[in-house]
Amino acid sequence: MTKPFPHILFAASCALTLFAACTAPPPAPFGPTPTPQQVEWQRMEINMFCHFGPNTFSGAEWGSGREDKALFAPSSLDCRQWVEVAAQAGMGGIILTAKHHDGFCLWPSKQSTHTVPQSMDVLRALRTAVDNHDAHIKMGVYISPWDRNHPSYGTTAYNDVFVNTLKEVHTQYGPLFEQWFDGACGEGSNGKRQAYDWPRFFSTMDSLNASCILFSDIGPGCRWVGNEEGRAGTTCWSTLNTDGATPSDNKPSPAELEVGHSPQLSTLHLPLSTLNWVPAEVDVSIRPGWFWHPNEHPKTVDELMEIYFNSVGRNGLLLLNVPPDTAGRICAEDSTVLVSFRAERDRIFARDLAQGAKATGSHLRGRKYSAANVLDTTYDTYWAASDTNASITLTFDSLCTFDIIQLQEYIPLGQRVAGVDLLYSTDGSTYDHRIEDLCSTIGYKRLVRMDKPIGCRSLILTLHGLAAPVINRVALYKR
Repeated sequence: MTKPFPHILFAASCALTLFAACTAPPPAPFGPTPTPQQVEWQRMEINMFCHFGPNTFSGAEWGSGREDKALFAPSSLDCRQWVEVAAQAGMGGIILTAKHHDGFCLWPSKQSTHTVPQSMDVLRALRTAVDNHDAHIKMGVYISPWDRNHPSYGTTAYNDVFVNTLKEVHTQYGPLFEQWFDGACGEGSNGKRQAYDWPRFFSTMDSLNASCILFSDIGPGCRWVGNEEGRAGTTCWSTLNTDGATPSDNKPSPAELEVGHSPQLSTLHLPLSTLNWVPAEVDVSIRPGWFWHPNEHPKTVDELMEIYFNSVGRNGLLLLNVPPDTAGRICAEDSTVLVSFRAERDRIFARDLAQGAKATGSHLRGRKYSAANVLDTTYDTYWAASDTNASITLTFDSLCTFDIIQLQEYIPLGQRVAGVDLLYSTDGSTYDHRIEDLCSTIGYKRLVRMDKPIGCRSLILTLHGLAAPVINRVALYKR
């Protein structure tokens, strides 16, 4: 029998290796993973909250529910201006307080007598403005379960009222990308406290719009971050144990909501099935209050940038409240700051200094998952390691000076990284500078600011994973 020539065997071996590298399967998902709608929601990064209602005119933050309906009288309501301001500020959506705790409805609801007249349907005005703007701004609503006006509040009949209210809004004003459920539960005018039927509320929403992100203290679409100061935890998991909890009772503490729950089983001593993907939404107001008050002023651009780094930069979504004034418009003082806030983000993140670098990984799952993918801007490409402890090396042709590192995991496959260290070299060969615990979690996006600029010819990011890391972006910026 004739033996193959050595060069033929070598070529066949190379072909098989190349085939294996090109056809390697993607990593298996780890732990809870987001729905496509949750991924799309997180990629919006910043949305606008609009607290608007009788409190705008009374000066209150929480209305009593006994306000005269005539109190709500915007002189020149212009929802088109709201949408334009949101677009100029780089926001993806607007969530309006369609019904706050006072029970006043910003649409002519058939479920209540405490509403705007048909001629002043604010929800319809916003729906029309959103649909007619070319920026593709999305629309969401806040509908408080607590109702300090409705006579049936505190009885089982009120749950029927609330379900019908959800149906009314989502069928007449949809599609809506997010439904805000405030967990506040207090006494109504009859002195009774309501037992909310949360399973029914959630199932109703599933039947109305299964794609809608449902916000509450425990999700299921996204969770309250545990504070109203504009920050997620320095460690922020998108996973949360919601076993036995409701938005009103038995919910995690504010400190737990800031951090989430690690999918590392030994941390919780719980089966993985009790965890759900419930990312953090960071709600904060541009002003001291949530409703517009004439004696208050907006935060500065520097303050908003600090909030951005501590929310979007810590794996959260920023929901920035910008309240319309008594005219029914976003006031000029606020819109000016918002446009400058957008300009400052554009300035800082205009140039990715990692572009042009050479990226190599400690592991190669296959050519489709090479480390070079961390430098492109295509969301669905990524570097996939094959071990829980892995590293990415960036090498530069000349000295690279930066003071912000951006890291992103490919969250459709789960959140995996629990620690990152940094080594860097000023000469390209000697790694004599080390920053341990650069950050803990990454998630959708992590922005790490250096205490001072770093100049290097190469750097190594060492990732400590609960599962093999899957990274789709590494970028460097200079403020």
